[in-house]
Amino acid sequence: MPSRADIRASRQLDQVFGALSDHTRRALLARLASGPAKITDLAEPFDMSLPAVSKHLKVLERAGLVERNIDGRVHRCSLNAAPLADAEAWLDYYRGFWQQNLDALAQYLEGEDK
Repeated sequence: MPSRADIRASRQLDQVFGALSDHTRRALLARLASGPAKITDLAEPFDMSLPAVSKHLKVLERAGLVERNIDGRVHRCSLNAAPLADAEAWLDYYRGFWQQNLDALAQYLEGEDK
């Protein structure tokens, strides 16, 4: 039976992958990788309303990928890449599985050429 910490970590990973499943959110993260930005600046390149961009940012915040600092009426967002390390670790586990299978396939195909 998984521990509460395992369940919490699994839910966090679900939120991270869910947040990354949308191209707008990935574009917002890419922009924030270059530094903190105001929400109005983040919204500028998108053909959508400011509330729509805010909804995307809230998904990223729930996943722990974005932090928001409020100074009066100005909301400034910044990237928190720490949750991406857990996602990378999960992908690395399966990368080993697929690499072994791809290597076996390559050996099989090389044997067919002879």
